[in-house]
This record gives sequence, C-alpha cells and structure tokens, in this order.
Amino acid sequence: MDEKIIEKTTSYVCEIDQQRIPLLEKYLAEKGWKMEPFPPHARWKAVKDKINIVAYNSGKLTVQGRGTGEFVTYFLEPEILGEARLGYENILDGKADKVEREEEFTPHAGVDESGKGDFFGPLVIAAVYVDDDSRGRLLKIGVKDSKKIKNDRKIALLAVQIRKIVGGKFAVISIGLESYNRLYLKIGNLNRLLAWGHARAIENLLDREPACKWALSDKFANEKLILNALMEKGRKIEIRQRTKAESDIAVAAASILARDEFVRKIAELGKDLGIHLPKGAGSIVDEAAARIVEKLGRDRLASVAKMHFKTASKALGLPPQPEPGKDVLL
Repeated sequence: MDEKIIEKTTSYVCEIDQQRIPLLEKYLAEKGWKMEPFPPHARWKAVKDKINIVAYNSGKLTVQGRGTGEFVTYFLEPEILGEARLGYENILDGKADKVEREEEFTPHAGVDESGKGDFFGPLVIAAVYVDDDSRGRLLKIGVKDSKKIKNDRKIALLAVQIRKIVGGKFAVISIGLESYNRLYLKIGNLNRLLAWGHARAIENLLDREPACKWALSDKFANEKLILNALMEKGRKIEIRQRTKAESDIAVAAASILARDEFVRKIAELGKDLGIHLPKGAGSIVDEAAARIVEKLGRDRLASVAKMHFKTASKALGLPPQPEPGKDVLL
C-alpha cells in the first residue's frame, strides 16, 4: 500500500472474531500498551503513543489516532484479522472512511459465485456495477461478504436493497443442474466452468452498463480463462483477480445477490421433491442424497445435485469422482 495512504489513515473500524480478541489483548500487553478504563459496552481499551484501541462486546474493534495506518497495515490485518480491509469496509459512526487502497476507487463491476461448494442446488454467478454514488450507499446499509452473513433472511433483505441502489446495473446467472452436469462433463474442469459463468454474467451486465471498464473477482484461476470465455462484446473489459476479493464492495454486493438466488433456488428444488435439501456437504447431505435415490430413483438425484461430487458416487454406489476444488489452478 502507498505510504501516503498509510500515513493519513487515522481511524479504522472492523469486526473481529471473539476468539481473536484475547490474542490481540495479550500482544498489546506484551508490547507495553497501557490498558485504560473503557467506555460502556466495551471489553477493554488500550493506549500507546497516540493510538487508542477499543474492543467492544459486540465484536467491533476501533483504532484511532496518528499511527493507525501502520498498526493496521503491518500488524492488525496480517497477524490478527488475516484479511486486508483498509479502504474497503471501514465505517466509523456511520460514515465511510475516505482512505482508499493503493489505487483510488473507480467505478467497476464485482463478480462472485454461490453454490460452488454445495452438493445440492445450482451454481449462481452474479455481477454488480458500483459507482461513486452507489458505493457509499452500499457501505451504509452494511454490505459485506455473504459468507459473513449467516442469516438467509438478512441476505434476502440486503439483496432487495442492493438491487434498488444499483438501479438495475447487475446480472445474475443461475446454472441449473441439468446444464451444470452437462457442462461439467464437457469441460471437465471446475475452474473453466466458473470462468464460463463469470464471463456470461459480465456480458449480461455490460448490456445494462456499457461504460463498465473493469471487473474484479476472487482469484480462482488465471484471468485468461475468463477473457477467453468472453464473447466479442466483453473482450474490451479489463479482468482483475485477487485473493479475498470479497473485501471489495462490488464483489461483496455480487456475493449477496448470488447467495440470495442460490438460497431461493435450492428451496424451490427441495419443495418440488418434497425433501429438504441441506446446504454444503457432509454427513447430512450424504443422508439426503441416499434418501432421494432410495425414494425417487437414481435419475432424480442428477436433477438437484452436482454429480461430480463424492456424495453422488456414495449415493449411487459408484467409485468416487474428483471433488470440486481439486482442479489444478490453470
């Protein structure tokens, strides 16, 4: 990150896992930070030099004072949070922090998927275009990576607000199970299938916002896979990928729209079968798959599940197939 940006950062706020709060407190005590009387609803307050750190009972952590940028960039994020957030999700007292990352915010699209690791249900990819106006409004309503939002109802409510705020400048692609299984057999690689879905979502978004110059997604493969999957209309756009891209507000918004669609689709599939379809993978999912095969027949499983998962092989009594996510990063 640019040293000027680090230097001018004087306030930072984030959510911290409750299990990591004692770890941070221990480190501060060992480094000579002074523990002072803390404000209401807080666990502790630490002060050193000109920096004040307060850990709240809610899990919120605030860092304020000169030197905040260095502390956050070189210790808090890499050692405690394990995620770079500075410039993306910093909101203090309801106001978006104006400090940006190394490159200033420019309008762009974020792309993310849901259902990749779920045996049941479709693969859903969403793309959302965020500009200067919608960015602040999305931050204000609390948009963040959908994996950090455990409540499906909250996901649904945020999705409604996101669609309203971005004014139709989004696209959601749902790859149903018949198409997914056919494409996986043809392509034979989950990364290539993801790239195909990302490309379709980006192209649909460009129909609604032709001014979009670049798109960001999480790093799952060489960006050339997405570029190669784009049609002529989309090949002028710049594709960027990085790890933990969900910290970007556009990618976070896309993750919520994708998850909302996935949750809705898996519920519909279960209702049609008359069997609850659990999310994710594991023993509960294995049991549901076996029940579908036993009650409804082998062919019905392929109508609701990703058949290259190990769970499908178990339910059908076949040799295991490669697990999703085991593809080589091309």
